[in-house]
Amino acid sequence: MAMHPAYRLLRPSVSAPLVCDSPHSGTHYPDDFQTVCSPLALMTGEDRHVDELYADAPLHGAVLLCAEFPRTYIDVNRAVTEIDPLLLDAPWPGEIEETPRSRAGIGLVRRLLTPTTPMYDRPLSVTEIQTRIQNYYIPYHTALKNILDETYSAHGRVYHLNCHSMPSTNHFAGYLGRHTDFVLGDRDGTTSDIHFVYALRSCLEDMGYSVAINDPYKGVELVRRYACPALNRHSVQIEICRSLYMNEETGEKNKGFLGLKENINRLMRFCADYVTAERVPLAAD
Repeated sequence: MAMHPAYRLLRPSVSAPLVCDSPHSGTHYPDDFQTVCSPLALMTGEDRHVDELYADAPLHGAVLLCAEFPRTYIDVNRAVTEIDPLLLDAPWPGEIEETPRSRAGIGLVRRLLTPTTPMYDRPLSVTEIQTRIQNYYIPYHTALKNILDETYSAHGRVYHLNCHSMPSTNHFAGYLGRHTDFVLGDRDGTTSDIHFVYALRSCLEDMGYSVAINDPYKGVELVRRYACPALNRHSVQIEICRSLYMNEETGEKNKGFLGLKENINRLMRFCADYVTAERVPLAAD
């Protein structure tokens, strides 16, 4: 296992063209993270226990990359340009891309934990944001890119599972009903071969789960940036409803955790078989 302040990296003994990353399960809060939110409140911003659910992925030939820092400190699933000007005490010196997420206070660095809960009692300096980018955002993205490139070079293809959890309700998304058990996101068919997405859905449905595709989560920066299905580079975001495995108020695992973990292992075995059986089409003579 390779360790870095920004991430830990686990490699399989025998590799398949499969890479998993858990960018939001980090719980090591940097010393300079001076937020006014309580630890219990911050926990709601974590994909808590997702790294544990996928911990056996290397046994099935997958590389597993897990963030060590929390998404509320800096979110690697955002573009580096998604800066919220309302968070800063001075103008940002680089490019800013205004998006619905940054306008809602949940851009690269969050201004809000919930629509009514501020993260800080003061503006942040440009230097603070730049330090987070340099020490955490860039190392995580560099590690993921290198892993995907290495896997692609070794196998001629790569399948990337971007692993997340979702709350039962999401007030930022304006979605107040209970989510399905899993949501698969391929940005409306642009980041993965659709046959792989449908195969994932069928596997999960065969285990008794309800599954949606791109509703309400389509996938964000980590699947957008590294996918190119035309070149056999596929990325799919997987969201798991937290109520399946944890108490959403306390963060404690519930009685469903072990059964879900076993089913994630079944999913990993299925993925390994699927991607290993794939063959790169040969060019015509």
